[in-house]
Amino acid sequence: MKRYGVAILALVSAAAAANPADEVRCREIGFSKSIESKDIEAFKTFLDPDARFISNRPRRGIDEIAAGWSRFTAEDGPSIRWRPRFVEVLEDGSLALSVGVYEAIGKDEDGNETRSYGSFHSTWRLHDDGIWRVVFDAGDTWPGGPTEEELALLDAPDDCD
Repeated sequence: MKRYGVAILALVSAAAAANPADEVRCREIGFSKSIESKDIEAFKTFLDPDARFISNRPRRGIDEIAAGWSRFTAEDGPSIRWRPRFVEVLEDGSLALSVGVYEAIGKDEDGNETRSYGSFHSTWRLHDDGIWRVVFDAGDTWPGGPTEEELALLDAPDDCD
């Protein structure tokens, strides 16, 4: 009987230690790292099958979204990276919102490097398999650029696996 009590205590402790906001934060960072490493197949694993991404036009579903983002995985294409600043999870643990800063690096007509910054807003849905996947995503460009604090997020170390 003592063995069962120890096992139950271990399970309760593990559940209490799990923080959904930290899980989503790490998923968001992993999502960015999939594009930073130009791995479109890894990128797709972060997408909800019914995902909707809104930028210059809506993109629906994994294949259409991946096609729109494939320019970031092209060898000579632009790069993008992002990090969350805020993560909020609904009380029932089913949805989360992640908001943060992104940096896009490309080249102008003359081949000079260009950088643009903005914010992103990702809605994550928790699936039955325990994995958070992006269901909605949108972003805004900041003509004035990020603050030093927001810029520091992009280079901050993370404690995600």
